Amino acid sequence: MSQPPVAPISGPTISAPPGIAAKRRVSRINRRNVVDWLGIAPFMLFALMFLIVPTVYLVAGAFLTPTGEFTLQNIADLFQPSILGAYWISIKVSVASSLGGALIGFFLAWAIVLGGVPPWIRSGLLTFSGVASNFAGVPLAFAFLATLGRTGLVTVFLREWFGFNLYATGFNLLSFLGLTITYMFFQIPLMVLILTPALDGLKKEWREAAQILGASNWQYWRKVALPILWPSLLGTTLLLFANAFGAIATAYALTGSSLNIVPIVLYAQIRGDVLHNPNLGYALALGMIVITGLSNVLYIWLRMRAERWQK
Repeated sequence: MSQPPVAPISGPTISAPPGIAAKRRVSRINRRNVVDWLGIAPFMLFALMFLIVPTVYLVAGAFLTPTGEFTLQNIADLFQPSILGAYWISIKVSVASSLGGALIGFFLAWAIVLGGVPPWIRSGLLTFSGVASNFAGVPLAFAFLATLGRTGLVTVFLREWFGFNLYATGFNLLSFLGLTITYMFFQIPLMVLILTPALDGLKKEWREAAQILGASNWQYWRKVALPILWPSLLGTTLLLFANAFGAIATAYALTGSSLNIVPIVLYAQIRGDVLHNPNLGYALALGMIVITGLSNVLYIWLRMRAERWQK
């Protein structure tokens, strides 16, 4: 006679007390937080050493005399006609190069995203933009002197082959127009790099819905696409303005002291042999920080609006 099966006897499950389990979870979370903070520690150290501490030093120096006493004279000296003129020239160069770079860069970005160009052109243009947007300083100044200088390649080619003297028209590379054109060399690629993702974010459903409702291509861009892209366009233009306003190496290598822009005046005040007033230079730097800071704050705000629209 068979015996009924006997169920296996299992012992009671032993679990850790609630207090110990909670401590283990907290310990795991703490270890994970430590690892995360270690990952960003090099960046924070770099930002502290080369951005935050120098900025605080400049701001403090703008309100001190060479002997270390508090003063507002350095801020008052910023309203001298020569310094105000330097600020005005820098603002004009920055506005002109940012608007030109934004306009040309927008059409280039539109061509590679929505213009139906072959994929190899898009990849090649984006690769070139990544390189050209960081090409500045002495190499860029030399490249333009070798191209558009009085004995530059393009200048000589136009004169020898077409009888057109570029400099007889009043053009001068070492001038406001020349510096603006030089700045646009790295402004246009930067606009392409930043605006391409925004154009990629335009959904096909928006165009299809506009076409179904009878909208023309111009009406779609005027009432749908451009209002969505406007924060990105304006924000990127402000970023280009700040990028040009703080540039010094290209301007100094190209024009020397012939074009009185703020970074060159600042350099002359801090390191020059004749104009040597470091604290006035700190005040000039403070003014540049305020202007570029406002531009970047507006850019971040507009970028957040653009991202919210495209979600």
